[in-house]
Amino acid sequence: MAFIDDHRDRFGVEPICRVLTQHGIKIAPSGYYAFKQRPPAARTLRDAELVVEIQRVFWDRDLGRGISGARKMWRLLKRQGITVAKCTVERLIREQGRRGVRRGKQFVTTRPDEKATRPPDHVNRCFRASRPNELWVVDFTYVPTGSGFGFTAFVTDVFSRRIVGWRTADRMPTELPLDAFEMALWVRGRAGQDVTGVTHHSDAGRQYTAIRYA
Repeated sequence: MAFIDDHRDRFGVEPICRVLTQHGIKIAPSGYYAFKQRPPAARTLRDAELVVEIQRVFWDRDLGRGISGARKMWRLLKRQGITVAKCTVERLIREQGRRGVRRGKQFVTTRPDEKATRPPDHVNRCFRASRPNELWVVDFTYVPTGSGFGFTAFVTDVFSRRIVGWRTADRMPTELPLDAFEMALWVRGRAGQDVTGVTHHSDAGRQYTAIRYA
C-alpha cells in the first residue's frame, strides 16, 4: 500500500495494480481503496496508545532515564499498571528504532580503512527501487553465541526486500561479504535475470573497500 501511495500520482492506481499482479503481487484497485477507507484496527489504536506510554516512561528521569531496553521497559510499564505482553514492547521499541544502553564494550563491525579509496555514494539515503536488480544493499551483522561471535553477511534487493545472497562465518574478512555478493550474482544468473547496471551500496567498512572486493 505504501508503494502504491508513493507512485499513484505518477502512474495511477489501476496501472500499478495491474503491473504488480503480473509480477505475482496480486492486488486489485478495489482492495487498495477498501484498505484506504478502512478504519484503523484495534491493534493499531492500542499500539499508538502504548507508544505514547513507552515514550513517557523512557524519557522519565526517575523511570526509564533514556537508557532502558525492552525488558526493563516492560517491567516499568507493569509497575505503572499498564498490562502489555513483553513481545509487544519489544516490537514497538524496535519499530521506533530504539535500544537500551548495554553494559560492557560494544562490538563494532564497520571499521573503515582511511587509506582505501571509497566509491561515490549513488544512493544518497534514498533506498527505493522501481524494479528488481536496480539497487542491492550489502551489509553484515553479528550474533553472540556460546562458542563466540557468529557473523552473517547478506545482500538485499531493495525492490522486493528479499535476501538474495548470504554467508556465515566466525570471522569477518573480506571473503565474508564477497561470498554473499557472489552468491547473489549466481542466484540471479541461475534465474536468468540480467543484473547489468545494478547499484551496489554498502557502508564504509574496510571489507568493501578492499582490492579483492572492488
